[in-house]
Parts: sequence; C-alpha cells; structure tokens
Amino acid sequence: MTLPSAAAAPSYPFDARPLVEPVDAAEARAYAKRLRESGRVPGMFTGSTAVVVVVVGVFVVAFGSVFVTMFVSIFASLAGAVGEGGGFTGALFGVVPFLVIGVAITLVVVGFTTAGRTAAVRMFRLERFARANGMSYLPRFDSPGLPGMIFSIGSARQASDLVRGDHPRFVEFANYRYTTGSGKNKTTHAWGYVAVKLDVPLPHIVLDARGNNGLFGSNLPATFDKDQRLSLEGDFDRYFSLYCPEGYGPDALYLFTPDIMARFIDNAAALDVEIVDDWLFLYAKRDFSTLDPATWAWLFSVVGALLDKFAQWARWRDDRLRAQAQLRTDAASGPPAGAGEAASAVPFTPPLDALRPPPGVAPQGRRLQRGVPWVSLIAMGAVVLWWIVSQTGVLGLFFR
Repeated sequence: MTLPSAAAAPSYPFDARPLVEPVDAAEARAYAKRLRESGRVPGMFTGSTAVVVVVVGVFVVAFGSVFVTMFVSIFASLAGAVGEGGGFTGALFGVVPFLVIGVAITLVVVGFTTAGRTAAVRMFRLERFARANGMSYLPRFDSPGLPGMIFSIGSARQASDLVRGDHPRFVEFANYRYTTGSGKNKTTHAWGYVAVKLDVPLPHIVLDARGNNGLFGSNLPATFDKDQRLSLEGDFDRYFSLYCPEGYGPDALYLFTPDIMARFIDNAAALDVEIVDDWLFLYAKRDFSTLDPATWAWLFSVVGALLDKFAQWARWRDDRLRAQAQLRTDAASGPPAGAGEAASAVPFTPPLDALRPPPGVAPQGRRLQRGVPWVSLIAMGAVVLWWIVSQTGVLGLFFR
C-alpha cells in the first residue's frame, strides 16, 4: 500500500517493520536523551512528572507501612501466643519502617525507570517508522491551534506522537488530549486525528459518523443546528449525518459527488469528518499514532483513498464572493455615463478566469451555527430529577 505522491516526489511503500522489529535499548535511550536535551520532550523528573513521583512514593510508603505493620502485628500476636515474643518482635518492629521505605523507594524508581525505557522505545520506533515512510516524527506539540472543533475546547491541550508528511500535500497523524472541568469534575478527553491540508478554503462541513454515536446521540464535542442538516442521495445518510451552512447545500452537492461519497463510505465510515477553512480532519475517540501496524495500514489506506479526489475540490469557488467583488467594483467605478456621453468601448474581452471568484469562503459559510444538545440535557435532567426525588423520600409515598 502506497500513499499517492507528487510526480517529483519519491514514492515510499508502506513499511510497518520499524513498529515491531527488535530495537537496541541503548540506541533508544540515546535517542530519548537527545530529545530531552533539545527540549522536544520534558525531562522525566521535572514539572508535573516530579509531582507524580512524590505522590506515588508517599502512597506506596503509606500503604506499604500499614500492610507490613499489620503483618508484623499478626506475627507478634501469634508469637506471643506460643511464648516466642519478646526481643525478637521488638527488633522486628524497629526494622520494619526502614524496610518498608527501602522497598517503596525501590518500587518507585524501578517503575518510573521501566516507564521511561518503554517511552523511549516507543518514540524511537515511531521515529523510525515515520522516516521509513518518508515522513517526520514529533513527540509532542502543545496547543496545536488548528481550526478543527476539538482544538478550541478545554485546557492543557496537547498533541502527541505526531507523524507528518508533505507529499503530495501536508498530512498529520497524531493523538490529542484536552481537559475540561476542575477538581473532582475534571475530565481528560482523548482523541486521535488526521489533519490534511487542502488546496483552497471550503465551506464548514461536518460528517458525523452514525456508527460511532452513543446512547444519547453524537460523540462529537459540538452540536450543530438541525436546520443545517443536508440529506444526500444513495446510502450516504445511513453512514453519515452531513451538516453544511445554510444556503450551501448546492456547494456540498458539488463537493460530495457520488464517487467521493463512495470513498467516504468504503474507507472512513468509522470516522467523524470536519472540513473547515483549508483543512480536512478525521476524528475518532481512540489513539491513532500507536505501535499497531494494522491501525497505521488502515489510516494510510483511508488517506490514500481520499487524496486523489481532493483535486476536484480545488476547483470549487464561492459565487457569493463574485457578487461581493462586483458590488465593490461598481461602487469604485462611480455612476454610469450620462445621456449624451459616449461610453468608452472596451478594447478587449476579459478572460474567463477573471470572471471566476477568488479562492475563499464568504463569511456566512465559514462556520456552522451551533445547536443545543437537547437529548443530553434531557437525559441529565432526568438523572438529576430522579436523584432529588429519591433523596426527598417522595418515592416512599408510592412504594410502601
């Protein structure tokens, strides 16, 4: 399987061997060290990682002390019952705290060392995989700033294990995390995404995959006004709910021709799709950048199936921009020639390309209108109402 490539660019057959073949541990550690020294990844025991180490260490020491003290107490009771207590038990109690602390520290160090080595091997494998397929690897990128819906929500936004290529167009595979809420209500949201750079800006279009929706509807973090829902021909509506800005239905039909709809159904039915500005995003609530060859083969096949169709989209133009440009031209040219004044003849015919609107999207087509997630709100309201009723004892009036 090969991603389509530009005529002047080299072709790289899909090669998953670096993901599974043996790795020299020393070489992986040296690679991770270079990443830390260059600032591309943080040190193991700095910042939040150091806090985690301290918390885990305290927990292990506390839990281990309680467990071992209970064990020694039971042993002392048994020894006293048979008349073998005394000095030995006292000495044992004196040694236990130091023993527990030593074991706890050893466990913490071994655990984090093992985790560090595992992370080093993972990064080393992904870097080699990216290089073998004509791409590059970046361990992490804070706040990517992309225009997709998942990139403007919450805090602590971070993309990780980014695998990038730029032939024939820029493509990025990555995992993404962000957090919402605070305290006990703090939640970390995990996504995998593919970002593909398009030739021209297009209207904001969302394909909500029906196959990955949950009990209360879409799994996407945004809800869109139902009036923007567009039904397409064939079986497309069985797999996707398509949303486009009001008035852009004909444009969506131009972009999603039957052959392109078939590509999405056959290759991307398990993925949510967003077209915004000059980007196309594929989303799923799972990691994309992994050490699993099957996942990469699937993602490469999806992108490869779509890439050769994007050339059709490059020809799309927003006719609303032509009308706006004509209004500006008319305003700048002043009033028409009066009666008796001879209008100057145009000595040439404007080329057809000059009559086409420029690339871009009119303001009304750049973003979908957000909606209200009524299903989720009703479900949450029902849960809250049930809790209130159960706590106030009202149910007891009906069930005695």
